[in-house]
Amino acid sequence: MSTMLVPKPIKPWQRKPKEMLPEVGGVFFVVIGTWAAIEFTGLSGKLGAFISASLLSLLASTFISNQSRGKSAAKNSFFGTLVAVFSILAILPVISIFGTVLIKGTKGIYIGFFTNDMSLSSVNDPLNSGGIFHAIVGTLLLISFAMLISVPLGILTALYLTEIKGPGSRLIRFLVQAMSGVPSIVAGLFIYSAFISGTGRGFSGFMGSLALSILMLPTVARTAEEVLLLIPSDLREAGLALGGTQWRTVAMVVVPAAKSGLITAVILGVARIAGETAPLLFTTGGGDTLNLNPFNNVMGSVPFAIWKALISGSAESNARAWASILVLLVMVMVLFFVARKLGKRKI
Repeated sequence: MSTMLVPKPIKPWQRKPKEMLPEVGGVFFVVIGTWAAIEFTGLSGKLGAFISASLLSLLASTFISNQSRGKSAAKNSFFGTLVAVFSILAILPVISIFGTVLIKGTKGIYIGFFTNDMSLSSVNDPLNSGGIFHAIVGTLLLISFAMLISVPLGILTALYLTEIKGPGSRLIRFLVQAMSGVPSIVAGLFIYSAFISGTGRGFSGFMGSLALSILMLPTVARTAEEVLLLIPSDLREAGLALGGTQWRTVAMVVVPAAKSGLITAVILGVARIAGETAPLLFTTGGGDTLNLNPFNNVMGSVPFAIWKALISGSAESNARAWASILVLLVMVMVLFFVARKLGKRKI
């Protein structure tokens, strides 16, 4: 009985251990060089280690590629490593912010923090008393009313600038661009001087929403305009060729085609106002109790609660501030997630 010999599979892409020696040596070079740079130069800390490791990695990868694969591969390796370094530099601040907020914010979180208000507590009281339930509800109401004002006006403004292109389009575009640069405190002062000071109305959540809508409107309008300009003209012409009027074509063809981009415009608008504090200082009054009526009495908000806790300066108030920052960050992320999910649904 004869035995059949089965040849061993060949894997030409598999590298031999000897071929990996330059890379291993490069890793040791970077590690030892980084240690030496920190020990014998003025570089220190995490930033110094990152700078040293980045420069040495760039040098090592370029040298190894030049020796093993030639100058062309060395150039590719150089720019590839450079792109990786700058990508890490761009991501590190975001990771640092999220990490810092998460680490410091969790210290002040407890169950009652989400169910109690500050009517019977002070920001300097122990962390197991009081909460920001009133501020969470107030922030949601402020953002909701600001969206009710800004989203329709912003999208209609964008449609006027892209679809109608009337005689006042240049002036409107200029005003929208000018509003984009308005400082947030100016919006709050405008609402205060126009609708609160000397009128007898007093602070309220709706006044805060008006101030926030001034900041949100140009962001929504400009982003929506850019999105609508990306819609191919063929879609508009096809709708008109089928006998539809201009506005029917816009409503049934253009807007659905730009739905995802328009939702992005709304998300950017919410991101613009979610953490604003200055306009609320002059408009809402920053109450410590739950208020569900945005048209009467002062209303609390998470940004206002953060500001109020930070200026107190005690360890308890700082812990409350960081916990409130974490809550605000989670709220914004949830709003973004919900908006994205709605954007993916079919009309």
